[in-house]
Amino acid sequence: MIYLSPELEDLRSSVRKFLDTRVPESVVRDLMETSRAADADIWSQMATQLGLQGLSIPERFGGDGYGFVELSVVLEEMGRALLPSPFFATVVLGAQALLASGDEEACHDYLPAIANGTLCTSLAVAEQSGAWDAALVRTRATGDGHGNWVLDGTKAWVPNAESAAMLLVIGRTTAGPTLFAVESDALGVEIEPMDVLDGSRPLAKLTLAGTPARLIGREGAAGRVIARVLDLACVALAAEQVGASQRCLELSVDYAQQRFQFGRPIGSFQAVKHMCAEMFVQIELAKASAAEAARVAEHNSTESSVAAAAAHITCSAASMFVAKETIQVHGGVGFTWEHPAHLYFRRAKASQMLFGGPALSHERFLERLGI
Repeated sequence: MIYLSPELEDLRSSVRKFLDTRVPESVVRDLMETSRAADADIWSQMATQLGLQGLSIPERFGGDGYGFVELSVVLEEMGRALLPSPFFATVVLGAQALLASGDEEACHDYLPAIANGTLCTSLAVAEQSGAWDAALVRTRATGDGHGNWVLDGTKAWVPNAESAAMLLVIGRTTAGPTLFAVESDALGVEIEPMDVLDGSRPLAKLTLAGTPARLIGREGAAGRVIARVLDLACVALAAEQVGASQRCLELSVDYAQQRFQFGRPIGSFQAVKHMCAEMFVQIELAKASAAEAARVAEHNSTESSVAAAAAHITCSAASMFVAKETIQVHGGVGFTWEHPAHLYFRRAKASQMLFGGPALSHERFLERLGI
């Protein structure tokens, strides 16, 4: 069992109350039918009432200066509610890429707007293969020698790109993979929604044709930035997966107590007990792994990289197992469109595949271990 401080429990309670009130299942379903899968009013309230967007942004850039332990509590509740929002794309991918770049000027320009909820962003790394690997980047960045850059190429699987006013894009210069900022309404930018399994987290194809771009950080340094952001993104995703899995278990236990067959609640049958017990065990393992990854995330060390990769593997496997078993516990009703079980299954599978899938996740884990 993972215990949190009273302050973190208060944070969890506040976020859960907000999401239960503002983002019930009916709202989730409605937002999933839109191309952006986001609500501007909810996004604004998250910033102004709860200060969630600025929670993990340093105080000197307009945030509250907390770490990934606090952010993981928030993400766990968002995963529980299946919140359709650009929070992961903006606060985890975008903001952390800016911080990892070490570009103080860019951080001062963009992070305060992220913290106060007036700027949404995302990070465009993967191309057609779907791999977050700097060596595979083919998008070209061309400079004129006077600090002006243009980008040409195509990115794929960009989270919440349609909500972003500014996109952080990895392009290749003569020095190597480099991070750039691109305004979403700039010349040559085309954002095309992709068909996705999980409508609560839309992905897009990004085409750049002679698009003006701003250099972020040092030329050729994006490989290090990608590695750092990917570690933190895995920690964040693990927290989401834990929250979603816990909600699945709640749904399963409630149904097992209420559904009667042969004059008895189905939860009294040994097979259903075993399913729920195994779900609980998988969730506890995932919680421990995610909590450890969040605890060491700030260190930016080999230990934190290994913990992040382990959490991504453990929590992805647990969330898939629990989502599938939730459908089984519910029987026929669990397969229907009207029941939320399939929404959690979709999120579980999409999250597992977001950074390339289990095979690449295990390769990253071995790489972080130095094997």
